[in-house]
Amino acid sequence: MKQILSNKWFKFITVGTLYALWVIWLGNYWWFLGLAIIFDIYISQKVHWAFWKKKDPPGGKQTKVVEWVDAIIFAVIAASFIRMFFIEAYTIPTSSMEKSMLVGDYLFVSKTAYGPKIPNTPLSFPFVHNKLPLTDHSKSYVEWIKSPYRRIAGLSEIKNNDVVVFHFPEGDTVATNLPTQSYYQLIRAYGRERVWSDTRNFGDIIVHPVDKRENYIKRCVGIPGDELEVRQGQLFVNGKTQQHFEGMQFEYIVRTNGTSINPKALERLNIAEDDRTSYSSEQYIFPLTDENAVKLKAFANVISVEKTLEDQVNWDKNIFPSDERYQWNVDNYGPITVPAKGETINLTTDNLPLYFRIIDVYEDNDLEVNGNIITINGEVASSYTFKMDYYWMMGDNRHNSADSRYWGFIPEDHVVGKALFIWLSLDKDKGFLANIRWKRLLTSVH
Repeated sequence: MKQILSNKWFKFITVGTLYALWVIWLGNYWWFLGLAIIFDIYISQKVHWAFWKKKDPPGGKQTKVVEWVDAIIFAVIAASFIRMFFIEAYTIPTSSMEKSMLVGDYLFVSKTAYGPKIPNTPLSFPFVHNKLPLTDHSKSYVEWIKSPYRRIAGLSEIKNNDVVVFHFPEGDTVATNLPTQSYYQLIRAYGRERVWSDTRNFGDIIVHPVDKRENYIKRCVGIPGDELEVRQGQLFVNGKTQQHFEGMQFEYIVRTNGTSINPKALERLNIAEDDRTSYSSEQYIFPLTDENAVKLKAFANVISVEKTLEDQVNWDKNIFPSDERYQWNVDNYGPITVPAKGETINLTTDNLPLYFRIIDVYEDNDLEVNGNIITINGEVASSYTFKMDYYWMMGDNRHNSADSRYWGFIPEDHVVGKALFIWLSLDKDKGFLANIRWKRLLTSVH
């Protein structure tokens, strides 16, 4: 067996077969030329590909430094390949998915679930996203080489209620001093002139390509063709109430008889310190699951536990599409239909706000409106056919989630992968060892 494993032809056939399967999966057969390099590495050995190593070292052994360099190069290449095509690690930084996903959860995301994307900007610093380590805003990538959107075959399609990682759709433009806030909401709030001129408060305005926008994680509640509507906080998908998830939360007002709620009791309910808003010893606001709401009602000093819901007449101008013809809010929204690839819609100035960003930005058309006349790429348009599938993402923490209710549709080219399982979970409110949430380790995401 040892002789077989060390045989150069066995090595070539094994590596060559794996490489050929990868090329077939990739669908770009020019990469088959790489088999010539593999043949030379294992069989003909005409070119010294590992130039950092001596070809015939004294005693047949490389120096320790060379061995370390060799190991690092192999690790970087292997890890980058796995990260690009198979699986990648992410962390949960905000509470928008609580209690399904907790702040401090570390999880693996499958790229193969929906098919890995070919990078739009392939020349980048390894193991970082869009910013160089130890710098404020220096880009970790260069755009000398760009490639259009292409996704290779995956194991499945995105389904309703999948937990999905995707690129922030409004992250194409970023104010560097406020990187977590939507540039477009800043423009609506302060005006374009101030955002661009006030570098002290807003910083520089930079642009990211699709694959270098910030990553978000939400639940996909709507797939192409679905009709969605939120009525008094309840989501309806195609006329049916959305499946209830154990970790789903809403904001509640909790009133007591004048005595404070014991912090230890809140800790036992897993209500994080950052989520405890107290206006007095008589009134609190907490995000709560249905289960925790029932438990709080049973406290001896609690008088009432009431879900906070926006009145239907209260228009939130930050809610997509931020147009007075669609005066919606987080608890009363829609109905709205998720666009599907190949679907053709009648286009009017009334429904254009819903599709303006799709047509102009995501699908890269020159869209102009002059009165009641809509032109696309210089031609008058009364209809439009979508080039991509779109999705609707919402956080399980319904009153503390920036999601599709604020940004609108998520294009298929923004989808990164499917959340698989949690490999580590740390509670930032506790000290070392006590902060490890042992029950969440190696649990699947659902």
